[in-house]
Amino acid sequence: MSAPDGQQLAEYRDYLLRYALYRLRDEAAAEEAVQDTLLAALQAKEGFAAQSSVKTWLTGILKHKLIDAQRKLSRDPLQLDERLDEDGSVSDFDSLFDKTGHWGSDGPRTWAHPDAALEQQDFWRVYEECAERMPKRTALVFAMRESLGFEIEEICQNLEITATNCSVLLYRARMSLRLCLEKNWFGQEAR
Repeated sequence: MSAPDGQQLAEYRDYLLRYALYRLRDEAAAEEAVQDTLLAALQAKEGFAAQSSVKTWLTGILKHKLIDAQRKLSRDPLQLDERLDEDGSVSDFDSLFDKTGHWGSDGPRTWAHPDAALEQQDFWRVYEECAERMPKRTALVFAMRESLGFEIEEICQNLEITATNCSVLLYRARMSLRLCLEKNWFGQEAR
């Protein structure tokens, strides 16, 4: 396979933009990351060894550009303080547990058929809505860990945060998703 040309690379632009938007949740930053990816691919196209598909090669470049974009977003002083919810209140998951750390009286409900729910397209729409409600930095750390497969050490290094901070953000993300999905998907009898 020969080196891809500009037109071949442009065919993957929509895919790359969706990928970047999902990870960054910032349209301008996603667009910039995709443009940087395509530019880097054009500059390095002679180095394309065809050991993978063009799409896989571009996704690999984009992952590195996303890390750079995430670093830039994490340093942005206009980002919301992670300790605050969208309404300005402090997240308090501690109220869900008793003094011994066990679930309080409002413990998690049983989810009837989670495998069947995963197969339903509506589930992913609700999941996306829940993920979008998370603060950007929390969503970013969650996406890096769960979607991109980064190890905790890599996330800490890329975002210049401590392992403790990373663990707290992952905990908040998981709890936020659990509560939101429980309320907006699994808690609805009609499903």
